[in-house]
Amino acid sequence: MIIGVPKEVKPDEYRVALTPAGVKTLVERGHTVVVEDSAGLGTWIANDDYVAAGAEIASCEDVWDKAQLILKVKEPQPEEYSRIKPHHILFTYFHFASSESLTRAMIDADACCIAYETVVLKDGTHPLLTPMSEVAGRLSIQQGAKYLERPMGGRGVMLCGVPGVKPAVITIIGAGVVGMHAAKIAAGFGAMVYVLDVNLERLRYISDVFPSNVMTLHSNPITIQRCVSEADLVIGAVYLTGAKAPVLVTRDMLSSMKPKSVVVDVCVDQGGCFETTKPTTHQNPTYEVDDITHYCVTNMPGAVAKTSTYALTNATLPYIVQLANEGLVALNHNESLRKGLNIFHGEIVQQSIADLFGCSCSSIEDVLLAS
Repeated sequence: MIIGVPKEVKPDEYRVALTPAGVKTLVERGHTVVVEDSAGLGTWIANDDYVAAGAEIASCEDVWDKAQLILKVKEPQPEEYSRIKPHHILFTYFHFASSESLTRAMIDADACCIAYETVVLKDGTHPLLTPMSEVAGRLSIQQGAKYLERPMGGRGVMLCGVPGVKPAVITIIGAGVVGMHAAKIAAGFGAMVYVLDVNLERLRYISDVFPSNVMTLHSNPITIQRCVSEADLVIGAVYLTGAKAPVLVTRDMLSSMKPKSVVVDVCVDQGGCFETTKPTTHQNPTYEVDDITHYCVTNMPGAVAKTSTYALTNATLPYIVQLANEGLVALNHNESLRKGLNIFHGEIVQQSIADLFGCSCSSIEDVLLAS
């Protein structure tokens, strides 16, 4: 199979979908890998590194025209829509729930759209979302600490405090992968950390393994209100597979926060869990609502592109190899990969997305049987 790796065109996206090691693995299995010129420069991977691994370097047009399997990091951008053809298998983060226009564009493109974020293992975990959730969770505390600094417009609060001065209070809403990794970094800083979730087993686990400065609370509107009002930094870390994130922090709750506090909404790709969330970029990462700084960058891991790119390929490569070896038959052989299928030749096959946008939903099994 011919595998294409285009350069990411989303603003401030520095990651690339495949490392040279990934290229070498695919080439050794008899596949052709076509990488767009300069696709890896944001991660400090030169064209020569890809060539040494066995890739061909080509123009953007040639990558899209030649390849059957297209590997990306972020969802196709409007300028890429016309390049997508019915023979393409697109494998990337789509986050359809956050964009009706993207959803309808991919329906019109008549291609096969497999989303990293909805590939689910039997135990309910998300193997291709996890590495970027790990990065985003850890990075959320790093960014929150930065924007709490006075020169950045923040409250001038140090997360760890110092002897005689209390540490910052951090509220993390959601105890999944993002929340766990945010709590890990926040705990290491020495902040006072609240972790909220509705899953009591998850909260018990956190209580067992984290130090005493991390406290767990059952998530409900009253608890959220109290913890948000106490916090210097609030992290939104909620994820529902393939669905829009629930709004858990209202604007009224936000108004109870201390001036120049910070919120970081890691859920922004799925619509956000703050009522006041709107997408931002690395070039313009923040805005203020009611004197509260909002950081809502839609591709947070792109800020640490080198770490993120290698972590992503480590996770995606086994699935890429199976798709390259078997084509769409791989969806019949791998149940987890099949769950990643969102749109197939103009038909939505994820019920949550169809319901959100008032579209019909087809059965994955039926559309694959008919193909």
